[in-house]
Amino acid sequence: MSDGALFAGLSAGEVRFGVFVVVFAVLAAFESLRPRRRLTANKNRRWATNFAIIGIDGLVVRAMAMLAVPLAGTAAALYAEANGIGLLQLVTWPAWIKVAIAIAVLDLAIWAQHVATHKVPVLWRLHQVHHADPDIDVTTAIRIHPGEIALSMLWKIVCVMALGASWWAVVLFEIILNAGAMFAHANIRLPLWLDGVLRLVIVTPDMHRVHHSTIQREYDSNYGFNLSVWDRLFRTYCAQPEKGHDAMTIGLEPYQSDEPTRLGWSLFLPFRTGREIPKNR
Repeated sequence: MSDGALFAGLSAGEVRFGVFVVVFAVLAAFESLRPRRRLTANKNRRWATNFAIIGIDGLVVRAMAMLAVPLAGTAAALYAEANGIGLLQLVTWPAWIKVAIAIAVLDLAIWAQHVATHKVPVLWRLHQVHHADPDIDVTTAIRIHPGEIALSMLWKIVCVMALGASWWAVVLFEIILNAGAMFAHANIRLPLWLDGVLRLVIVTPDMHRVHHSTIQREYDSNYGFNLSVWDRLFRTYCAQPEKGHDAMTIGLEPYQSDEPTRLGWSLFLPFRTGREIPKNR
């Protein structure tokens, strides 16, 4: 990788991290001022565990980069641009059109990946760590098992290379995706009229909260993190939880305890047997 490409990658990482910190802080403050639900688990332990998981995720990604090529969506985009790889490298459309297409297609790819984590048993073992969180707030967005993060990174590289998206389109997408995921998981109360308008385009907290229900038909719906169109298009949209947002139970039925708030338990959940929910449909 050239010095210019490396500088671009580092700058992109700094921008993403900066946006993450700002969005997280704003949503966390909003949660304190206008919470949607009363939290039931020990918040300090939950947050410590969820932040520890994202810290381990970061180490896993760095280890992957040391053992192979720089494994990041930005690095893949830079390589694709330099070598003319990918569908968007074959056309001379205006840059803004290519960026819009890249963001939409990558968002669809992440939606499809999310569906796969619910339908493929081995992927569900990893993904259930995210769903086992007994409460849902902004930190749930970062509660992703390191194994799932590694597979997600590989999937993203494949999609970026096949699409031939520009590196800055990938950076913009990742910023939008991260911000959207935190917003979708936030425990904030929006006016009903605003929620109704926003969810015509993007995933709102009330919309995604349905996905964290213990009821199967509800957690097998609303897979989107950013654009809401995919769930409507593929008929996986569920407007409201059966029991209402205040009475619904968050998490997974077999793990309604304080176990998911513990770091060790969460990391080893994919390797446990006996209480897991089968996903072989």
